[in-house]
Amino acid sequence: MPRVLLPLLLLLFPLVAQAVPVSSVLPGAELRGQATLRFLGLPLYQARLYTAEGRTLDWQDDLALELTYLRGLSETDLVEATLREFSRTGASLPVRDQLEKCYEDVGKGDRYLAVSNGPDEILFWRNGQRMCALSYPGIKQRFMAIFLGDNTRSPAFTRKLRGQ
Repeated sequence: MPRVLLPLLLLLFPLVAQAVPVSSVLPGAELRGQATLRFLGLPLYQARLYTAEGRTLDWQDDLALELTYLRGLSETDLVEATLREFSRTGASLPVRDQLEKCYEDVGKGDRYLAVSNGPDEILFWRNGQRMCALSYPGIKQRFMAIFLGDNTRSPAFTRKLRGQ
């Protein structure tokens, strides 16, 4: 029996090692909502929103957004899509260099966790590994609004993610 358990534990360990409990980086955070974003019917990622005690989204509070990718995307795709959304939802932001440090290619099952640290900084983890800090005045609302704002590409996705 122990010979069977050891390989199973070794298979499970990488999955456990990848997880960063949201509460360890955002104390008091609880799941508020979740949704799957689809493009032309194909699922791109599963998103989860964590807020203070699972309360309704309040832009004044720190929050966490976790994306679990359901297909592969390149770093370039992620950077360009983020920059396009900044332009579409307001004005472009001079953060390309920072995004290129934060993002890497993703495959099915890869996870990014974005946690706001006040209004001007977002901390990123990829598969449990701290990646970077994205810093710019008002970046929390500008970045998170891509997924949670009033002008997203998928209002139904946003409502579910916001737990409405």
